[in-house]
Amino acid sequence: MGQQLKRKEKLRQLFATLAPISAFSKQQARERCADLTPQFVTSALKDLVREGILDRYESSDQETYAWRNAQVRVDPSHWIDRQVSGNQVTAQPAQERPRERLLAAGADALSDADLLAILIRVGVKGESAIKAGRRLSKNYSEKLSDLRRSGKDELRNISPAITVTSYAAIMAGIELGRRVARHEQLHRRAHAPITSTSAAVEFCDDAFSGLAISGVQEEFHIVTLSTKHLPINTHLITRGTLDASLVHPREVFRPAIRDSASAVILVHNHPSGDATPSREDHQVTDRMTEVGKLLGITVLDHIVVASEGSVSIRELG
Repeated sequence: MGQQLKRKEKLRQLFATLAPISAFSKQQARERCADLTPQFVTSALKDLVREGILDRYESSDQETYAWRNAQVRVDPSHWIDRQVSGNQVTAQPAQERPRERLLAAGADALSDADLLAILIRVGVKGESAIKAGRRLSKNYSEKLSDLRRSGKDELRNISPAITVTSYAAIMAGIELGRRVARHEQLHRRAHAPITSTSAAVEFCDDAFSGLAISGVQEEFHIVTLSTKHLPINTHLITRGTLDASLVHPREVFRPAIRDSASAVILVHNHPSGDATPSREDHQVTDRMTEVGKLLGITVLDHIVVASEGSVSIRELG
């Protein structure tokens, strides 16, 4: 307890000395905080930079720091308390640590907060990875999917333990999970024939979910199908505004012929989020249907995918 009080007092002294100065070099910080050891000042500056409270600039001859977080600069008491008395993962009994529980019982047994703590891996002074995981889980409790679209600074405002490394780990974990889930869905779909409009829409919702949600420009794809209408493959045909004069049948049916496809599904996205087909969408559908008849390849459907839902042009007529 005595060591904690001493450290707290040292941090208060450092803030009292440096907070009134908008920018300073490391050497100036050490000189102004002469009662503190150079090692202590350097360590504190590193913590403040890592947590986004100070910005650090480096030139050939010195390091310069400037305050970034005005709130902590004015009132550092909460930050100081976390530095001195925060719980760390290593303080937890081994059987209560998320990683150990995952190894013992499997990932399914862990909460969202536990899984996030494993991805964060290492906390900062006053903020353990476990506590950071709980903060993020609570903040995104109503819609966990929003975490995927959150920026590094946004997450750091929720918890100072979100560093560049932990942010990258979280985003990589989310994307890997999405890809695994998509692969599993496509594997199941690959063994189920597409014989109806609802089946076509369902398949495209799964196969092109990323395009529907995150696509910033129109893309035109096809899904090739076997004689039993089982999915064979998906192919990107064009990127850019969909236009009947620009989508050439040769480019559309070349991969279908290569796959020995009996039928195809045309697919494209609407970045606006509204899947309502345009006049050009109907023109493309009609043109490809006629060419498909000549080639003996059925155009089973044309699905428009978008963030607000997918639409079958065949169903709309």
